[in-house]
Amino acid sequence: MIVAEKKPLVEIAEMVKPYKKVLNIGCGGCTSICLAGGQKEVAELTRELTREFGNRGAEIQIHELTIERQCNAGFFDILDGMVADYDALLSMACGAGVQFVADRYQSKPVFPALNTSFVGFDKDVGWFEENCRTCGDCVLGETAGICPVTRCAKSLFNGPCGGTRSDGSCEVDTDTRCAWYEIHQRLKSQNRLDLIMKVRPAREWVNQMRRSLIQEPYKDRYAK
Repeated sequence: MIVAEKKPLVEIAEMVKPYKKVLNIGCGGCTSICLAGGQKEVAELTRELTREFGNRGAEIQIHELTIERQCNAGFFDILDGMVADYDALLSMACGAGVQFVADRYQSKPVFPALNTSFVGFDKDVGWFEENCRTCGDCVLGETAGICPVTRCAKSLFNGPCGGTRSDGSCEVDTDTRCAWYEIHQRLKSQNRLDLIMKVRPAREWVNQMRRSLIQEPYKDRYAK
């Protein structure tokens, strides 16, 4: 199972403040089970953002919707009919869900409301593709929903490197698209190309052995 926690409210508000109408999308999958992105948490964040922007005197509409899963196209029918009415989308799914939404609605800015912390596992037989390294410091809002850690062969937070080919392929594997080329193209289509120049600090890797997380409303219950 994927475990995540909500980003600070100020950070979320800063991401969506340029837009007049935002849809806050919850996920009934992993982030609902871990009490970070289900229907209850979506309603809570929507209230917090509405109050925050009201205090700022900003006229921003925040609406909400929770779908069964954000990583499976079979649950997107209702969302497909709503997206055109919004300027931006806020996802309360894991990093993989944010990327799925961003790929499906490429003309809309999609922002992560959560930091994906780590992944547990369900035993099953299948073929899975990694889109999120669960680094705990999600930058998908700045990279147009494309993860530079997992999709760049060098996991560059700042790119592209000098090895990007003219056709947009990666120097490490010519059959793979350069992640930063794709980021550039998508940011350009969204009129947010200025973000390609933002310098991001190096990741501060912390002890990742046997990590655990207690959501803020439940910390008193489990305090020793």
